[in-house]
Amino acid sequence: MGEAKGTGTVLVTLPDREDAEELAEQLSGQGYEPCAVHRDMLAGEDDAEDADWVIEVHTGPHGGPATFDEPHLARLAEDYGGFAVAD
Repeated sequence: MGEAKGTGTVLVTLPDREDAEELAEQLSGQGYEPCAVHRDMLAGEDDAEDADWVIEVHTGPHGGPATFDEPHLARLAEDYGGFAVAD
């Protein structure tokens, strides 16, 4: 029995690429992984300026699903003008 896709993942969404890369590095240093940064184009948006940057966090420093740390990740995201949501 495999896990459902997305279980335990937190998506940290920020408006700025540099901020996203900086926060991903910070989270990685705290033991979160994988902290991959990618673009999230809003559906139907043609303007690349409207794209958000998403940090996918699957596992927390405790080895469990990142969703356990969603409140902490959400506070960090808010510091950068973004938000975090469990997938």
